[in-house]
Order: sequence, then C-alpha cells, then structure tokens
Amino acid sequence: MNTQKSNQLFEESKDYFPGGVNSPVRAFQSVGGVPVFIDRAEGSHIYDADGNQYIDYVDSWGPCILGHAYQPVVDAVRNACLSGLSFGAPTGKELTLGKLIRECMPSIEMMRMVSSGTEAVMSAIRTARGYTGRDKIIKFKGCYHGHSDGLLVKAGSGALTGSAPDSAGVPSSYTKHTLLAQYNQEESVKKLFLENPDAIAAIVVEPVAANMGLVPPKAGFLEFLRDICTRSGALLIFDEVITGFRMGINGAQGYYGVIPDMTTLGKVVGGGMPMGVYGGRKEIMEKVSPLGSVYQAGTLSGNPIATAAGIVTIQTLLEHPEIYSNLESHANKLIQTLKEALPNAQINQAASLFSLFFAKNPVVDYETALASDTKTYAKYFHYLLEHGIYTAPSQFEILFLSAAHTKEDIAVTCQIMKEAAKQLSK
Repeated sequence: MNTQKSNQLFEESKDYFPGGVNSPVRAFQSVGGVPVFIDRAEGSHIYDADGNQYIDYVDSWGPCILGHAYQPVVDAVRNACLSGLSFGAPTGKELTLGKLIRECMPSIEMMRMVSSGTEAVMSAIRTARGYTGRDKIIKFKGCYHGHSDGLLVKAGSGALTGSAPDSAGVPSSYTKHTLLAQYNQEESVKKLFLENPDAIAAIVVEPVAANMGLVPPKAGFLEFLRDICTRSGALLIFDEVITGFRMGINGAQGYYGVIPDMTTLGKVVGGGMPMGVYGGRKEIMEKVSPLGSVYQAGTLSGNPIATAAGIVTIQTLLEHPEIYSNLESHANKLIQTLKEALPNAQINQAASLFSLFFAKNPVVDYETALASDTKTYAKYFHYLLEHGIYTAPSQFEILFLSAAHTKEDIAVTCQIMKEAAKQLSK
C-alpha cells in the first residue's frame, strides 16, 4: 500500500501541530506507524491522500451514522451555509432540533446547545453543582467525559491510549472534588457516598462505557446508580455523547429503561458537524443563565449549520427505525466472525457497538481493559489497514457501523478479519 503523500503530510504537520495531529489518537502512537491522511469520504468508504480506499469503521468516531456525505445532510448544510454561517442569535432551527431531541428522549425536558461533548459534560456538572449546592462528583475509572480539567482523572479514550490517564497542567485543586469509583462495582460507589454524606452533587457515567473499549453495564448496575442518587439527593448524569442515537432513537436510557436526571449528547446530534447538548429536568435546567445563576455561554452554540445537519439526521433515524436493526445485524455478523477466528479474544457488545479485546479474561472494568495485549492489537490493526479496512488506531476505542455499510462491505471485512487472525497465529 502506497502511503507516500500521507508520510509527507505527516512529517510536515509535525512542525505545526503537537505530534503532527489535532487530536492525540490520530497520531497512531499506540499502534505504531504513520497515520493515513484522509482526502475524502463517501458512504461507507474513506479515501486517503494517496488514493487508497478503506471500508470505514470509525465513522468520524460515531456521528456519521447515516454514512459519509449523506446527500440530504449535505444538501441541508449547503442550503444553511448560503443563508449565513453563524449569527450569534437565535434561529428556528434550534427550536426544531430541540423538539426532535425531546421527542426522542423525554427526560430532556429543557436543554442548552453547545459546540462539543466536552462542553456539554462540563456544563452539565456545573449545573448539577448549582442545583444541589454540593461540590463533589463521582466519575468512573476509564470513562472519558471530555478534556475539561475536573474530569481528566483516570480518563479513558485518548488519555488511556497515550498511557497518561491524568494530564499535566491540571492543578490538584481542580480535581479534589472528583471522586473515583470502579465501573460495574456497586460497592465502590456505596463507599464514596458513606465517606461523603450530603456532599455529592452528581454521578456522571457513560451508561455504556465506550472509551476503554466497549464495556456494557452489568445487570442492575444502572438501576443501582439511579436508586442511590435518588436516595442521596444527588443527580444522575448520563453521558450519552457516544450512545445517544447510536444504541437506538431513545439512546442508552431508552435501551436499558433507566432515566437519568440529566443527559449530555454529541456526535450524532450534530450529524457530523461540531455540536453538543446538555439537558434534563426543567427545574434543574432553569438554574442555567439567563433564568438562573449557573453561567454558561457560547457564540457558536446552536449554530445554523450544525443544527441543520442534526435535524436531517435525527428525522431520518425517526422515519427509518429499520436502520438500527440493520446496524445490529451487521455487527452480529462481524462479531460472529471474530469469535470463530479469535476464540481466545474477548468481544463486548451493546446494540451495534462493539469492541475486540486481545485479553485472556472478560473485560468488565478499567483494570481488566488495561490487561489487554496492545501489541497484538497493533498487528491486527495494521493488517486490516493494509487490506483496506479502517478501524480505530487504539485497543481502547470501539467500532462504529453506518447505514451505508452494505452486505458486501461486511462480507469483505469478515474475510479480511479471518485472514488477520491467521497471520496473528503464525
């Protein structure tokens, strides 16, 4: 596979950007080699600067659920651009998208639009503190909630990939109110509530952990979190930046039937454009300015380009519920192939989301995820890449399918996965 142009672009980029990239996982550090520079994308495929074609299972890390350059979304964005890129003022598109979100997730009675998932979670936590009058929050090891200072404690995703779960430049005073629990372990949560009576404002959790690889909640875990928050007066915040509109039109909260007090959204909600949302019960969100004293603002929040993309995306998902069953069917075929080809590996699944772990034991939390063999994953990743399959350049990310993936795409991918497994056994 010729990657001469990608190599040249990467070498030059290193003079301009830290590590040659604008987001850490793109640097391929955990798998080695040089990242491919993408030139364009269409449907289920991406094309690099050298003209190489790949079946894409990254989907821009989730938002392209309808496929790349989905024409109705592109048309909506183009038409919105012709009317102006941003106004810093309210638009009708914000209201239209807000109505769609609340229709799909009724727990979001009132919301605020922002420009990223990081902003959404940061703002939700500030709102929870303002509403409860408490300072401390509980997060879980290996769950990633964006790169705001107070949440970069045993984070997953790119922080985990880089072997630096905590970040330099974050004063300890910023994280002193962040309490760490173990995902899927109820006792670790109970202990924190006992040690901090009437001090915990909220639990923030990925209802399906998706940034240490995919780790589904064990039976009863989300229900336990709902119960302990209700009894203690803390708020339960579901970070659905990844699971929202991915696990189903009602998100993970609909999939599992557990209703949080607040929800954060990103990825799909912007249809491929930069966007995030946080919201929840009306009395909580009424604490946000200008109604309340919890301040948050953003010039580009709810901008007409991102809202246009989000409206078409969510409307399409509402009108075509078969998309979700098709995604899961394709995921099941890939998973079955992996189970047969790599019987000693671990595969976790939630709806159409899944991860392959090169681990001996089931992956149920942060520690068991860290036990994965990242060197073997790197070999597996590069075999797929060299044979036209683009997956996450990290053991600790997940695979995303889109409505554009065809049966032929899945068949080709299954064959390449089988061949990769044979190479690993040599």
